[in-house]
Amino acid sequence: MKTLERDFVVLGGGPGGYSAAFRAADLGRTVTIVEQAPVLGGVCLNVGCIPSKTLLHYSEVIEEVEKVGAVGLSYGPPTVDLAAIRAHKEAVIKGLNDGIATLAKARNVEIIGGFGTLDGPTSLLVDKETTIAFKDLVIATGSRPIKIGGIPYDDERIWDSTDALALREIPKRLAIIGGGIIGLEVAAIYHALGSKITIIEMADSIIPPADKDLKAPLLKAIKGRYEAILTKTKVEAVHASASELTLRLDNGQSIAADAVLVAVGRRPNSDQIGLEKAGITANGRGVIEVDEQMRTQAAHIWAIGDVTGDPMLAHRAAHQAKVAAEVACGHKSAFTVMGIPSVAYTSPEIAWVGLTEEEAKAKGIAYLKGSFPWQASSRAMSALAASGVSKALFDAQTRRLIGAGICGKGAGELIGEALLALEMGAVSEDIALSVHAHPTLSETFAIAAELVEKRATDTLNR
Repeated sequence: MKTLERDFVVLGGGPGGYSAAFRAADLGRTVTIVEQAPVLGGVCLNVGCIPSKTLLHYSEVIEEVEKVGAVGLSYGPPTVDLAAIRAHKEAVIKGLNDGIATLAKARNVEIIGGFGTLDGPTSLLVDKETTIAFKDLVIATGSRPIKIGGIPYDDERIWDSTDALALREIPKRLAIIGGGIIGLEVAAIYHALGSKITIIEMADSIIPPADKDLKAPLLKAIKGRYEAILTKTKVEAVHASASELTLRLDNGQSIAADAVLVAVGRRPNSDQIGLEKAGITANGRGVIEVDEQMRTQAAHIWAIGDVTGDPMLAHRAAHQAKVAAEVACGHKSAFTVMGIPSVAYTSPEIAWVGLTEEEAKAKGIAYLKGSFPWQASSRAMSALAASGVSKALFDAQTRRLIGAGICGKGAGELIGEALLALEMGAVSEDIALSVHAHPTLSETFAIAAELVEKRATDTLNR
């Protein structure tokens, strides 16, 4: 058994973990990351956000080619070279891995490989071989896919998101259990590459957290592309035979598939790291509860990212990480954001930030809504992207922005303006009187604010 003494230790090297490490190093701490994977970046970079967006670019290009074919610019049918696509995906990942490794080296951040667990209030045990005594610790162990009953997980045709993004093959029929963001993004990838898609979702709609009017353009689009989208439906069991998988549904229906993706959510990786040995407890859902400074029940231990609950998003983890590092270094810092944007990189994209209409209603907040359909946007029409909507919600009394949502091409990029307006306390007049370039998709958000001010000219002021 080897014993080491270290100053500032981060357990987990994902977007939250390495961000905490780098920020602490910049503030003068001697930093060590303990990471079980051979590279930094976590799920997001290696088997999640980055590979999925890389593959979604292929589906976007294929769809764009189909669109321009209908208006006079035709190409031949695409040919798919899976090996080349996989190689490109891996090259993107490796380039980012190398970049993070370079940043770690430049900051003199030590990386210790292995699975770390708490062995006491001030010590970690790594692979049962090395004990690390630490002064401060940041827990950034991420999350893993939730498993449900009735699924033969030992069958290689049963996938989680990591399996799907490995892109080993293109199944003729892909059934997806879960109509959330992960399920819909994987559906877009495999549909573009030739799979027939069926989606099964327990809730009454796809992407349950998003407002129905934001989802309407996407739902209309994919209903024409996919074999079936079944909501309010539960998969009771999946039976495997040599030739296919059969999903038995609670409505009495059976669906045959060549592969099944289970994408019903994720759970925090908090149950195998010995929290109790440091006097820390997680709640029934595995969430480590923290305060605004990201402190756990132990004053010298912080937790960030997916282990602190929803929304489980890399950008949330990275911002929490900087707060934890700054507090540990004696700075005044707190995680008190007004909103965290969520994005579904589907076609069309859906993005929202702040309160949704459903949340505002549940909280009893009176609001004014401006909603601008992209059918009236000249830029959207010229880009063959008229299926979309931009909306903004304002407090009925103060006219201050409380939430926004965009469905359409590039919504994930466009939501940034709404996020900044939310954080800066902008009112409807601030946005409406800001001169946006024309013709652009960004002006659709400004027109949504103009509608609240009843000064829009590109549509009727209803």
